[in-house]
Amino acid sequence: MSQQIGVIKRINGSLIIAQRLRGAKIGDAVYIGELKLVGEVIRISGEEVAIQCYEDTSGIKPGEPVIGTGSPLVAELGPGLIGEIFDGLERSEIELWRLTGPFIKRGYKIAPLRRDKKWGFQPKVKPGEEVEEGDILGVVQESSVIEHRILVPVGVRGVIESIEEGSFTIDDPVAVLRAPDGRRIELKMAQSWPIRIPRPYRERLPISDPLFTGQRVIDVFFPIAKGGTAAIPGGFGSGKTITLQQIAKWSDADIVIYVGCGERGNEMADILTHFPELEDPKTGKKLIERAIFIANVSNLPVAAREASVYMGVTIAEYFRDQGY
Repeated sequence: MSQQIGVIKRINGSLIIAQRLRGAKIGDAVYIGELKLVGEVIRISGEEVAIQCYEDTSGIKPGEPVIGTGSPLVAELGPGLIGEIFDGLERSEIELWRLTGPFIKRGYKIAPLRRDKKWGFQPKVKPGEEVEEGDILGVVQESSVIEHRILVPVGVRGVIESIEEGSFTIDDPVAVLRAPDGRRIELKMAQSWPIRIPRPYRERLPISDPLFTGQRVIDVFFPIAKGGTAAIPGGFGSGKTITLQQIAKWSDADIVIYVGCGERGNEMADILTHFPELEDPKTGKKLIERAIFIANVSNLPVAAREASVYMGVTIAEYFRDQGY
């Protein structure tokens, strides 16, 4: 995508008004100021573009540059998601801690998934077979309990020309596909998807099967359906987090995606400290081996917290597409 460059006109907390950012669209991701803080275009009015910044804007001044990426905020999907603790922009907080210490520097950017780690890829299709979006190319044993199924990206179809077995990074091509128009497309283990656009599905199944939470009081009096939603209202210290931990441990879900949106910092710290140490009664392993955490606490801007919810849903839809 081509970059557009504008300048900051005025600043009001986490809201940035920029001008001369030609070609910007609602939902585009942008980099703000000399620190290149991440933000998102939320309104366009003539020459002025309103941007919601996802980070603290202290020290940013009018006249500093604003760089438009020309693309929306996306989730990177592939091996390396399971067992991670991300922020709302899918930056690994474990890796950020290692690189910057406990106080994360503003504007610090890292790739969502590790580029140096190699994964053992086992093909499930052969050269000459015709595939389309959503078909399983092969599998990667991501953790001791989760098999990551590598999918043909959305909008791609054709005939497999070649496919390799072995250890690869997520940037290495594992297969080459010949599209109907004759193009040769390299397929990798990772793909990306805009978080505010729902991933497509072939058929919407009726909500009919119950989700057994393992908590008898919930299953009897407040049953939850697979594909449905539920709410646990309550005051401070009333047991909401403990209830979520118990559901994560004992429910018949295959993968747990925990989005801490707007949680108090001490609560989220407690969850991230103790949750990974919980033993999974299904497998006898650690529960973190089939879980993903997205932590966005209450002192972050509203838009950043909102992004964390969309990020969690996008990752969940990706594993849904794999058959989980």
